[in-house]
Amino acid sequence: MTALSSFPVYCLLLTVYYGVVDLTNIPTIKNLLSNNKLWLSKKLGQHFLVSRHVLNEIINASNISKDDKVLEIGSGIGILTIELLKKADKVIAVEKDAALLNILKKTTKDFDNLIIQNKDILSFDIDKEIQGHYQVVSNIPYYITSPVIRKFLEVKNRPSSLIIMVQKEVAERIIAKPPNMNILAVSVQFFAKPEIISFVPKDSFWPKPKVDSAIIKITVNPSTLLRVGSKQTPEKRIAEKLFFRLIKIGFSSPRKKLVNNLAAGFLLNKEETAKLIIKSGVDSNKRPQDLFLEDWKRMYNVFRDNKLLK
Repeated sequence: MTALSSFPVYCLLLTVYYGVVDLTNIPTIKNLLSNNKLWLSKKLGQHFLVSRHVLNEIINASNISKDDKVLEIGSGIGILTIELLKKADKVIAVEKDAALLNILKKTTKDFDNLIIQNKDILSFDIDKEIQGHYQVVSNIPYYITSPVIRKFLEVKNRPSSLIIMVQKEVAERIIAKPPNMNILAVSVQFFAKPEIISFVPKDSFWPKPKVDSAIIKITVNPSTLLRVGSKQTPEKRIAEKLFFRLIKIGFSSPRKKLVNNLAAGFLLNKEETAKLIIKSGVDSNKRPQDLFLEDWKRMYNVFRDNKLLK
């Protein structure tokens, strides 16, 4: 970890975008951080978005109106936050780094529709802190991508959508189709419809990361189509847990045939397992990455009806 170089204070007066400080300007960011005696943390994945074009793509994809409530994860110094505040009714900024929050309070001081939470998003109680309709718009730290997505798709009060920046390879895994399905793709597509908005090159950030990125929009489905009600009842949540138990067993050895994974996971012989798979309308010789989401849903119903998922 190295100290950031300082930059003349008058830089802030020069890097202005439509009447406010342009936080996508690298010298301005350096100045803000060095004046507050801050250092970047590689451990926390701190990279600042410095492309206004990409910033606009995120905002356009979110389609925010003045009636919307937005949750932002890892607000940093407010680069995306300010643009969200201009569009939304309310923005809830969750930032783990207390030092960065001191800067955020300064850069957003002219807005009265911001709620700041100095918390770790992974321990943030969504159902307690957020009531009603909301969406997630964020440039999240890449090292927590999977747990963040899982958290928001599994809570009782799910967002209508997540518009997030993720590593390019992760985005491609999320939208995968057979024969390239994976457990992350099934997990996201079970709850939502994911789509890649655009790919983002490394030089859109400072410091420049080692990987390319992508803006992905995950539109949450009102129902997961399991044979339970559409509301978030205890019965539905149990059904979802059982479905993902099947998925984890099915993908336990991705290169092996589905029949081998399921036979081992449910302590059945291969002949019994093959019959159950075929009853689901699936070829028992296929591998897990070859299956569509609907195949897994039919297998869930068959395995549950045979008392193997309970």
